[in-house]
Amino acid sequence: MNDESTPWGTGLTVSAFVAAIVVAAIVVLSLGMIRVHPLVAIVLNLIAVGGLAPTLWGWRDIPVRRWFVLGAGIGVAGGWVTLVGLLAAR
Repeated sequence: MNDESTPWGTGLTVSAFVAAIVVAAIVVLSLGMIRVHPLVAIVLNLIAVGGLAPTLWGWRDIPVRRWFVLGAGIGVAGGWVTLVGLLAAR
């Protein structure tokens, strides 16, 4: 049996920082691409997430990297929701 406990405090802190960075990156880069054409922003976001997803899926069971995966997943979802909210407010 594994005697190591899960470092929830540290892990969730790392996830929160990763999520904040991913949200900021997605929103800033997408707003720049939307100025070119909204379809460009959508397509490039889907390509980026589609390309990153297999790597992150493989990391989800590695003890330290799983926190980065959690943060990235939350960050992508949060970035897209924030972006939709910003565009709806225009």
